[in-house]
Amino acid sequence: MPGAAYVHVIGVDPAHRGQRIGRWLHEQFATTASRRGATVVRCITSPGNRASVAFHTRLGFEVEPSATLVDGVAVQSDYDGPGLDRVCFVRDLSRQPGVGAGRPGSVAGDGGEDA
Repeated sequence: MPGAAYVHVIGVDPAHRGQRIGRWLHEQFATTASRRGATVVRCITSPGNRASVAFHTRLGFEVEPSATLVDGVAVQSDYDGPGLDRVCFVRDLSRQPGVGAGRPGSVAGDGGEDA
């Protein structure tokens, strides 16, 4: 999709969660993607990963709509193959200026912890 950047995986060692590292990595990616012409960032997570859904929502991602719900969250059926449903997120970079500033723990306007 033109104008879209895709995050395949960002993982933070559980011993280092809560230090805003995941948030910082996402913001750096979004800044780089925006500078290269992306207008949205997309990513996915597993339906049962409630911490990931909450984390991405705090970052400004929106769950893409679907008629299929798992635990009240819209999922894309068979996204990664038969029986492998995924929550699909999209983040509109044009509505979130200034992404990517600072270092881990210093992202402006941040009120949450990373998962």
